[in-house]
Amino acid sequence: MINAELRETLLNFQRNEITEYHIYLRLAQRSPDSANSKVLRDIAEDELRHYHDWQKYTGQEVLPSRFRIWLYFLICRIFGLTFGIKLMERGEEAAQIGYEMLRDSIPEVDAIVRDENDHENALIDLLDEERLRYIGSIVLGLNDALVELTGALAGLTFALQNTSLVALTGLITGIAAALSMGASEYLSTKTEGREKCPIKASVYTGLTYVVTVALLIMPYLLFERLTLCLGSTLVLAVIIIAAFNYYVAVAKDLSFKARFFEMTGLSFVVAAVSFLIGLGLRGFLHVDL
Repeated sequence: MINAELRETLLNFQRNEITEYHIYLRLAQRSPDSANSKVLRDIAEDELRHYHDWQKYTGQEVLPSRFRIWLYFLICRIFGLTFGIKLMERGEEAAQIGYEMLRDSIPEVDAIVRDENDHENALIDLLDEERLRYIGSIVLGLNDALVELTGALAGLTFALQNTSLVALTGLITGIAAALSMGASEYLSTKTEGREKCPIKASVYTGLTYVVTVALLIMPYLLFERLTLCLGSTLVLAVIIIAAFNYYVAVAKDLSFKARFFEMTGLSFVVAAVSFLIGLGLRGFLHVDL
């Protein structure tokens, strides 16, 4: 017999397992890729088996969390299967502490946990997503846009002293650079003969660049004060860097802090140098707008 506290813990484990079973099953049914669909169904079966493993001890049926099913299904649809699934699996790390407490009461707990970790992680690694195959192209577009445009906008802000002129010049510079980066990525991918499609690689790079440019220039279209515009742009740059690096860290199992501080530091150093150059050139050329 198990006590009331242990029983409540096992019921929570059951609820997690049956909830994730329904999430994986729903994703499998909606996946257009047959290989990914099979992987998702296999993981769903694992979750259902673990649910029944815990049910042997509780002797009770448990209903899934409809909210979690909806939430993670939506995350997977928007941000991709790999990100959504790995984010969900990260949430289970806290459960490992609970598993440790069960060793004395349930001898099979080690086998259940080992099966859950090893098998499911191996299955997740089999998922094939286009957006992750082209993550290098996205990083290229994002890095270049952040570093080049934050620097350019800082320099232009103090050289031109006019928000409309800064926005116009920044847009022209950004769009031209996006086209150039897209073309370069196309030629690079084609020359290297990688598995990636050169056209798709160039589109991912160019589109990422354009979206980043639009976000960074937005403050110059909304506000009049130059310092507010530049400050807002730098804050947006940090938010973009943080959001993207969190996505990559989860989807690719990489370190978030190292990548975040590297990109942020590089962008701000270039912005500071460009600001000084813009300020110096404005005084040297006696530009007064």
